[in-house]
Amino acid sequence: MGVDVSKQSVDVCVLWGDDILLEKGISNTISCIESFMESFFKKHSFTASDVLVCAEYTGKYTYPLCLACERVRVDLWLENPYVIKHSGGLERGKNDRQDAKKIARYARRYEDKVCLFVLPEQAIGSLRELVSEQELYIVDKNKYQAQLTDEKGFMNSQDYREKSARLNILLKDLKAVIKQIERKIQKIIEGDETLSRQFKLLCSIDGVGERTAVKVIVETNAFRDFTDARKFCCHAGVAPFSYTSGSSIRSRNRVSHRADKSIKSLLHMGALTAATRTKGELHEYYLKKVSEGKNKMSVLNAVRAKLVHRMFAVIRNNKFYEKDYLNTLA
Repeated sequence: MGVDVSKQSVDVCVLWGDDILLEKGISNTISCIESFMESFFKKHSFTASDVLVCAEYTGKYTYPLCLACERVRVDLWLENPYVIKHSGGLERGKNDRQDAKKIARYARRYEDKVCLFVLPEQAIGSLRELVSEQELYIVDKNKYQAQLTDEKGFMNSQDYREKSARLNILLKDLKAVIKQIERKIQKIIEGDETLSRQFKLLCSIDGVGERTAVKVIVETNAFRDFTDARKFCCHAGVAPFSYTSGSSIRSRNRVSHRADKSIKSLLHMGALTAATRTKGELHEYYLKKVSEGKNKMSVLNAVRAKLVHRMFAVIRNNKFYEKDYLNTLA
């Protein structure tokens, strides 16, 4: 069953073998989706175990579908839209009905690669929403703060004073809301033993602050969705890839832009702190590589990767990071 999700509606295409059994559009609400599935099972004498629902992950818009599938106990596969888009070859034209058919055929063809979606725990879901809201307010705060500092000497003094007074009101409210969200995040973490332990382990690493620790916990679903540091480096955009073809294209290795930029920016700030502002192993590593002639940004990217590996190591070993650790086998 291929499902194309939009804000107001979902288009459904059901394949039985290679034949189209049903095509229908319904409202994107939990009750409508649940009612459709129950009536479909009853009409065609199917059970939940006979059906695989596949949809593109479109953020919040897939929430009703996820809840409806959980209630009727049907398997749900949420796939990356980019993967589905580039799986069908050359196409002309686009509409929701055609997209639902394309998703159904993708699921039929790549059924052996299915990765079933599981709703995250309530604490992780709440943290995800709070982190997203916090990032929104921080962007606005930085934008208004830049207005205060950048325009001071480039406009009439009276106009600047009036504008700065209005901006300070906005900044005060934003700072208060951000603090409120931070307290809520802390309360949720402290109320969950696993999250609290992971948070403390991550914050024991130089260069990993509270925002970075919470973001990594959310992105990894408390380290359930990611268990390999190398895969998370790829997700965060810090893993370098080669770009070569024949004898004509010999580009240097570089990171991919297809990554989660929000976690990458936090890792970058943490790498800057650990490499340039804090005395320790990463600072010595940074100075050594720069003195050897390495590009500074390349070295910082290596530091970002080291932070990721250290985060996964403390979680795997369930031990706080030891700055002066000595290998007993050495």
